[in-house]
Amino acid sequence: MEIKECVILLHGLARTAFSMRPMEKALQQAGYLTCNLNYPSRRYPVGYLAEKYIPLAMETCRRKTGGKKLQKIHFVTHSMGGILVRYYLAGHVVAGLGRVVMLAPPNHGSEIVDKLGDKWWFRSFNGPGGCSLSTGPDSAPNSLGPANFPVGIITGNQPLDPLFSRMVPRPNDGKVSVQSAHLEGMSDFLVVPCGHTFIMMKKEVIRQVIFFLGQGKFAS
Repeated sequence: MEIKECVILLHGLARTAFSMRPMEKALQQAGYLTCNLNYPSRRYPVGYLAEKYIPLAMETCRRKTGGKKLQKIHFVTHSMGGILVRYYLAGHVVAGLGRVVMLAPPNHGSEIVDKLGDKWWFRSFNGPGGCSLSTGPDSAPNSLGPANFPVGIITGNQPLDPLFSRMVPRPNDGKVSVQSAHLEGMSDFLVVPCGHTFIMMKKEVIRQVIFFLGQGKFAS
């Protein structure tokens, strides 16, 4: 069977492509080509990362077809990866764009950055990209507009980290509130009982991602 759809996976802040590997394996078993992209999330601003690494990922998808045209390119993202996709799609038309699934995206920022963003150790660890994810009106996510592409969002409501979760309005996943994950123009929204860090590895989340890519909505 000829594969004509590719899924680009974008991990979150301070993570690697390894964190998206269970999702990637499931997508491959479902018949998709995949590009599980490693990018230096802590080193550069969101805009630079989006403009440099998303085109590289799309080119990787096209190479995997052996030069044949892709019918669709989808995106599955975790946390800050979703902001990269929003940034890129706000300024570019992607030929054959399919659907996007964002996992735990800080679409309106995180109060953790509000509270800790001026600390040297926080800035040193999270870099310019992570420090731009505040809830302020000029933050990276809040400077972007509504979704103009089909997107489903899955976020959690059972934080594993009691320290950080106290900084974020409830319900939250320990890093991002359920309300902040919302995005105007989204196609569907799902809350699952898990935390921010490992949401992409949960079997039910993986099942819902694959369902949305095929159907444009989450399974009831």
